[in-house]
Amino acid sequence: MVGASTAFVALAALCWGLSGGIGGILMADGWDAFVVSFYRGLIGLLVVLAWLMWRPRGSGLASPQLWFWSTIAGLGVAGNFAFYFASIAQGSVAVAATLMYCAPVFVYLVSFALKLESPTAPKWAAIAVVMLGIALLTQIYDIGASGVTPIGVGAGLLAGLSYAVFIFGFKYAAPHGSPQAILSIAFAVLAAVLFWPGDADQMATVLTTPHWPLFVALGVLGAGLSFVLYIIGLRHTAPAVASIVAMVEPVTASLFGVMVLHESLVGPQILGMGLILVTVTALSVHSRSVPPPADLTTP
Repeated sequence: MVGASTAFVALAALCWGLSGGIGGILMADGWDAFVVSFYRGLIGLLVVLAWLMWRPRGSGLASPQLWFWSTIAGLGVAGNFAFYFASIAQGSVAVAATLMYCAPVFVYLVSFALKLESPTAPKWAAIAVVMLGIALLTQIYDIGASGVTPIGVGAGLLAGLSYAVFIFGFKYAAPHGSPQAILSIAFAVLAAVLFWPGDADQMATVLTTPHWPLFVALGVLGAGLSFVLYIIGLRHTAPAVASIVAMVEPVTASLFGVMVLHESLVGPQILGMGLILVTVTALSVHSRSVPPPADLTTP
């Protein structure tokens, strides 16, 4: 059971990594980032609603606390999807995925501010190493560097911050209902939030475009099946193991960007990526403040 659960976590991370690449393909063909994000969440909503109908017991849908915290989680995942694809559109899949992987750093900073986690010298040192990795990855030191824009960097970091909001929302909603109920509310909120800023013409065109199989794949892999697999996998997987296995996502996204989208990374960027992935994984492994159901270190 433990081996199968770890495989579920790995598959979820693989799906998330592929979803970044699929989103990159769609946006390279002219699709708006908000439209891509909306349909990713909408199709994911259909999947988790099917899960909720299959396992309706203990949903907690009558609990006001469940609705409140699930709504917070929905706002977080809406920001995560939108900022992630905006970062890809303004930069590259590899940079966007790695910046988003910084979400646990934001969780630590918020935990410090709310006094949920005790700040220590090793934790501050780890955060400083991540900041160094971000500087190398984004080439912020090189004014003439091409391929990474300030908007892309900002959007990537905001994607990580948004996912931190989702983590806290999911954490506080978990005692009041089932994961499938929380995700159903969260994705419904996402669909409501992202519908308005999206291009209206493209929203309607998706239904008849030849690209619709990519949209379906994006929603199923990036928001539906992946979240189901990850939550089921966490039931019998130690958070430390899940954090390490979750590195599959940014690695998969980066390889997809390089091999399929023909993106490129220079030496310092690869070094920065390595610093971020190793340090963030170490932070997640040693974190004891976030319980397993909310230890979602990958989007």
